[in-house]
Amino acid sequence: MSDPWFVYVLLNTRAVCYTGIAKDVARRLDQHNAGQGARFTRGRGPWRLLHVEGPLSHGDALRRERALKADRRFKARLKLTAL
Repeated sequence: MSDPWFVYVLLNTRAVCYTGIAKDVARRLDQHNAGQGARFTRGRGPWRLLHVEGPLSHGDALRRERALKADRRFKARLKLTAL
């Protein structure tokens, strides 16, 4: 695997989750908190890291991101552990 990717889940203070992929999760979290991340995260911060998976290939990371976005029970369990 030449370029490792990571799937991450963020949580804000209103218990809203955001799921994404990145090569450098810490840098990506900083971008989200600075308002330079995804459009969805702008103005909804501050965000904190809740869950990370990887390293994965780019294709596997995209598939896992899609699966996590659809898995409401998984995100609900993550929220319970974070509170």
